[in-house]
Amino acid sequence: MSTIRVGIVGLGANSKLRHVPGLLECEDVEITGVCNSNAESTARVADEYSIPNKFESWEQLVADPDIDAVVIGTWPYLHCPITLAALAADKHVMTEARMAMNAEEARQMHEASRTKPDLITQIVPSPLGLRAHKTVKEFIADGRLGTLREVAVLGTNTAYADPQSPLHWRQAAEFSGINMLALGILHEPLVRWIDHPTSVMATIQTFTETRSTPYENTTGVVGTPDTVHAVTEIPGGARGIYHLSGVIHHGPANQVHLYGSEGTLKYRFDTDTLYFGSSSASEITEVVVPEDDEGGWRVEEEFINAIRGIEPIEFTTFEAGVKYMEFTDAVLTSAETGELVSC
Repeated sequence: MSTIRVGIVGLGANSKLRHVPGLLECEDVEITGVCNSNAESTARVADEYSIPNKFESWEQLVADPDIDAVVIGTWPYLHCPITLAALAADKHVMTEARMAMNAEEARQMHEASRTKPDLITQIVPSPLGLRAHKTVKEFIADGRLGTLREVAVLGTNTAYADPQSPLHWRQAAEFSGINMLALGILHEPLVRWIDHPTSVMATIQTFTETRSTPYENTTGVVGTPDTVHAVTEIPGGARGIYHLSGVIHHGPANQVHLYGSEGTLKYRFDTDTLYFGSSSASEITEVVVPEDDEGGWRVEEEFINAIRGIEPIEFTTFEAGVKYMEFTDAVLTSAETGELVSC
């Protein structure tokens, strides 16, 4: 088995927590190069993880003929240019979520991947719902929900409740693009289980329009909303509601509810707990997920296995990424125009 040599652009928190350990657990995989935001940071992480090659720019890393695969751990503003360059240099690509700054960039990335069918491309998936993914699919396929009638997608917290807190990079449009709050990370697991919505009507609101930045005596414009409310139309006649907020206290944590004619499934992502209640039950109860059916985080293993031809990418393909970026784009367009927008 030949060694797969990986270069990482942006060795930040998620790369340290998941990607580096996950890759090093794979047989015959070496992390041979790294490029971080500046030379000092690059040298520090290279020493910390014994990575032999330090690159001054992501362009140099991507061009290195001794690197087979590129892991992109940067903020979304660099996902598209690095992906396009890596594919052009015949490298496999795994990019952090969200996929891109907007739907147009996502489509560019997907089209570039289609021109290189021998290369593996993967988006780091939403980790939500992986444990009981198979069980949710089985409940739906077995008809225990009956006909789907309504969907609720809830995700609220206090991340931006304090108007004095500094601007987070996720709130800066130049870094995060159109990505809003937990919209993508919640919508992605939902559409693993049900059809993509066909249209959306949305509103957004920003309560604190400027915030201090990490730079002395400067302020930055908040480029993403503090709240998102949306109503979707789903094939088959069901409707979905989305309530996302970063500014409310004691609101519902991340969860998805599926309401059918014969029963209800509720997946609380904060506790990773699935609940079900049939139409004849007096209350919902926790679903015991069989140990053999439990899923989990194996993103790096899946990436390496796909490169070796052992298995295809399931979580998450570029095609799926385009769809959730197009949904995000539709939510923003609807909010800006006040009109129902096709997804």
